Amino acid sequence: MANDPKKIRFAPNGAIYVAPASESLTVPADLGTANTAPSGYKALGYVDEGGVTLTPAIETQPVNAWQSATPILYIITSASFSVKATLQETNEITTELFWGAEWVEIMSNDTPPAGTGVFRLDLSSTPDLKEISLVVDWNQNSIRNRVVIPRAMISDRGAIQLSRTENGKFELTMEALDSAGKLGYVLTNDDIIKAA
Repeated sequence: MANDPKKIRFAPNGAIYVAPASESLTVPADLGTANTAPSGYKALGYVDEGGVTLTPAIETQPVNAWQSATPILYIITSASFSVKATLQETNEITTELFWGAEWVEIMSNDTPPAGTGVFRLDLSSTPDLKEISLVVDWNQNSIRNRVVIPRAMISDRGAIQLSRTENGKFELTMEALDSAGKLGYVLTNDDIIKAA
């Protein structure tokens, strides 16, 4: 096969969408419409210029035999798929994902109680890990790609740097969970695949 610069791909545009993982959620089975959240999902907004890191991983263990100095095969000990991104927008969704809790409005002592416009987010000493469903879209011109992870959890959070000269950012790593024997799937309309 000859070298082909038309097959070099970038991801200049994209979006991350999340939804609570549930039995009633219909995960997308197609590429959908560009710049539109799949039904039931919400956009996480701007991601820093480093983009999104997708990491499929398989850990293996060698099986050795008396008759060979090299392994005779490998067995899979674990499989994972992670999505890492640093979110730049400060909004209800990104802050609840980052802090791992929900905002609740503080009510007044009036009768009946009224909202005060002040919200509180309690950081539990025994936090509840919530399942989410995740969709990552990216495109280069008309070539579109989508990763769908039906079930995921946030496995790591970076530190927030409060600065006079740089905006607040929410660094999250989200790990896929098993969903009927799959971690997720990738969709594309890229012409690198030969149609049947």
